[in-house]
Amino acid sequence: MYIPKFFSVSNTEEIWDFVQENSFATIVTTEQGKPIATHLPVQLIKEGDTYLLTGHMAIGNTQWRTFEACEDVLVMFQGPHAYISSSWYEKENVPTWNYQAVHMYGPARILDGEELERDLTMLLQKYEMHRNKPVLWEKLSPQLLNNQVKGVIGFKITVKDIQAAYKLSQNRTDEDYQNIIENLYRENDHNAEQMAQVMEKSRSKS
Repeated sequence: MYIPKFFSVSNTEEIWDFVQENSFATIVTTEQGKPIATHLPVQLIKEGDTYLLTGHMAIGNTQWRTFEACEDVLVMFQGPHAYISSSWYEKENVPTWNYQAVHMYGPARILDGEELERDLTMLLQKYEMHRNKPVLWEKLSPQLLNNQVKGVIGFKITVKDIQAAYKLSQNRTDEDYQNIIENLYRENDHNAEQMAQVMEKSRSKS
């Protein structure tokens, strides 16, 4: 991923938080030289100093068969993004687009049955535990679970390289930066509002 120095992010904990909040990823591999992709939720797990990505896909999705043949699988995460009008700048310039994106690379392997069950249990806990009537692994019938698990393939990716870009108008003046935030809120657009909030949070840290 091309990352100008203004927008490069290297803080691993900050990237960790971003991925946890934006865990619906795009998994990219190649098959006979052609890129193929699947969009699905993944979990980021830390074991010692090693970062792992786990997830599952339908057994009918043949992308999983390309995992072990690929030296590295690419996993992409995207946060808020928004159009930035140069009319919001103090001086004449061209429009641009603000965004947050993280790319992770690493080899993948297929999970065995017990590993897949643990991963699915954790996934349900993450997204169900806060609900009034959580649908957790231990609450589902063995027959249903057995039938459903037969239809998916679990995978684990060992993260070897991380690239992160947060393009948040860091290269603009303080006046332009504040004007961009104010105008993003006026857009009446969900992504624009999220980007304004991210920019406010980023500036408060600096």
